[in-house]
Amino acid sequence: MRLFGAKRIHKAKLGDIQVDVSEEKGVRSLHLGSATVQSSMKVSAPTELVLEYTRCMMGFLLFCPDPDAMLMIGLGGGSTAKWAHHHLPDTHVTVVEINPQVIQIARSLFFVPEDDARLEVRLGDGAEYVAGREAMADVIQVDGYDGVAVVEQLNSESFYQHCFDALTANGVLVVNLWGNDKHFDAYLQRIERVFNGAVACLPAMTKGNITVFGFKRSQNSPKWSELKERARELEAEYGLEFPVFVSQLMKRNLHTDKRLLI
Repeated sequence: MRLFGAKRIHKAKLGDIQVDVSEEKGVRSLHLGSATVQSSMKVSAPTELVLEYTRCMMGFLLFCPDPDAMLMIGLGGGSTAKWAHHHLPDTHVTVVEINPQVIQIARSLFFVPEDDARLEVRLGDGAEYVAGREAMADVIQVDGYDGVAVVEQLNSESFYQHCFDALTANGVLVVNLWGNDKHFDAYLQRIERVFNGAVACLPAMTKGNITVFGFKRSQNSPKWSELKERARELEAEYGLEFPVFVSQLMKRNLHTDKRLLI
């Protein structure tokens, strides 16, 4: 049986991993070895964040509004890299992707721009890249999935410790996890141990993905009123549903009526 039928517009293979691209109703999607969507792009608006979880990953702007440097581990179709490159002109973005086919497809079919003074896409192992680095990024985003599950080397306690070390003093780690994974609690606890409990979860409205933020420093329990005001400003600036993000933060984190306890 053909996995995508007429919807498939490209396929390639690197070792045991098959990379497929499908397109339907103007939305182009990347798949790695299964029908699971890894990344999606509206062809008519390449920098728009189509998938809800990618928009949630930008929730870090509530806490770190002006990053000088971002490191992204995992390129996929380049949704978050394109968004940051387009909307954050003062931020340098480095992306590390282990699969050369993914880089080639992201550039040719998902319109990821060529490297310039603000964007660098590197071929390499993200876990190896971050190890041994100190204070090199204000934000580290990790979206490390194969066609089935989170990549083991991007989900170990030692990896998260390397991310902690690589963050600047007020930096934040942003990790995409699957909330229905039976090991989710164990994964979350690894991040909590490394980040000394300064962790917040942002569940997507659509059941499934949960964005986990790990803060190098305590956020001094920000007031909900301040977060809501910040969210309104960010929504006006970027067009993303930041007020919804604030309401979702209330659902999975310790809080009082007045403060988010992180």
